[in-house]
Amino acid sequence: MAERIRVLIADDHPIFRSGLRQVLASQSSFEIVDEVADGELAIASIERFRPDVAVLDIDMPKRDGVEVMKHIRRAKMNVPVIFLTMYDDREMFDEALELGVRGYVLKESASREIVEAITMVAGGKYYVSPSLSEFLIERNTRAAELRKALPGLDSLTPTEKKVLKLIAEGKTSKEIADEFNMGARTVDSHRLNISTKLGIHGTHQLVKFAIQNKARL
Repeated sequence: MAERIRVLIADDHPIFRSGLRQVLASQSSFEIVDEVADGELAIASIERFRPDVAVLDIDMPKRDGVEVMKHIRRAKMNVPVIFLTMYDDREMFDEALELGVRGYVLKESASREIVEAITMVAGGKYYVSPSLSEFLIERNTRAAELRKALPGLDSLTPTEKKVLKLIAEGKTSKEIADEFNMGARTVDSHRLNISTKLGIHGTHQLVKFAIQNKARL
């Protein structure tokens, strides 16, 4: 028998959380390791259980889903995350994907979609509620337009692309260095290489470019 997918549920609405638990409990392929009602408890539970997938409500007390996701990234925990949300908000959708969230599910359709979402994310894939496919298409279109306008983007190494995304998040060289466990001078070298490949002159212009194109990188 294949190992079950270990799932954490974090949502501050007990009725919704109970409904989600019932849906997952009906599937023999899932094991619910914990369910919590706020972001701080979610972080503690993720650190304790290291679930295969963490299902997080974006709007939670104490720490919201975005803060929890940022903590997971800082702590370098390899825990895939699915965001649950009441709202079809384009900016939040972009921010979620920029943070590395692997699933984005509307609460109104969660009972129908959550099983497939968790299965796909646990398998290393992405899942977005079909009703939000327009957001994904627009995001991909913006990225394609940017690559066409700046062919140099395709010449960036994987590390340079990650550095550019962190610059777009407003990270300093020291913060980026800490993220990659490298020296600040190495980060500065990456900055210079990125600027050269993109035809950008000066640190200020690189930061400006990264922030302006944050949703398209």
